[in-house]
Amino acid sequence: MPTTNARSAQRLAKLQEALASGGTLHLRDAAELCDVSEMTIRRDLTTQPTAMTLLGGRLVMANYPGVTPIYDLTEQQASHYQAKYRLCQRVLAFIEEGDTLFIDCGSTLIPLLSQLSHFRELTVVTYALNVANAVSALPNVRLVLLGGLFYAASQSFGSDNMTAAIERLGINKALISAAGVDLERGVSCFHFHEVTPKQAAIATAMQRLLVVDASKFGVVRPAYFAALEDFDVVVTDEEGAPQLLKENGCVAPEIVVPEITVA
Repeated sequence: MPTTNARSAQRLAKLQEALASGGTLHLRDAAELCDVSEMTIRRDLTTQPTAMTLLGGRLVMANYPGVTPIYDLTEQQASHYQAKYRLCQRVLAFIEEGDTLFIDCGSTLIPLLSQLSHFRELTVVTYALNVANAVSALPNVRLVLLGGLFYAASQSFGSDNMTAAIERLGINKALISAAGVDLERGVSCFHFHEVTPKQAAIATAMQRLLVVDASKFGVVRPAYFAALEDFDVVVTDEEGAPQLLKENGCVAPEIVVPEITVA
């Protein structure tokens, strides 16, 4: 009987064959073709090596002409979830009772939010609606939501006044996520409206933590917002990151790699 990995590889081979002549395949149609759920296809794409990628709800070959990365929060939340969960477990160790935390937008830090209920009192500052919705139900967390124009793709707000608003706050830890980390081109994200709050939090916070999974290394996204040296700690599952930084002469922050427990 084929193993789980073997079945996953067989599904991906079938989908790649369907895309061999070019074009795209809707996620719903890919699931029907393989007689599995859409979530199973998403999991296959994130746990197995493949030349395919999921963009805007459609499967395409990574080298498909004219394709550029599109940020979809739902897809990002399903991507590398276990890695993000492990990262957030490690981030938890840096949080102290009574802290004021700046929590960035995106999907990387979402697994952390339910764990905040273990503290007696925290303040969370964010410009992300999905973060605000999650922590607003926690009676021990005081929420500061930075508003402005709403950007649905990233479930976040943007405003010219955010820098001043963040500078008025006493932030103990800034928990920053990113879509790309490159030794030469720095730390970047998909959306330009995120640059202002990220940079303001980095400049204001007493401690700055960059939280990124291994898939972000060697990637450059459109909106640059920081250099690696701007962070005190990098929490990542890329075990080669410390050596990579050292070999390239980077003034490296502390690198924290969570231990992986195999059940």
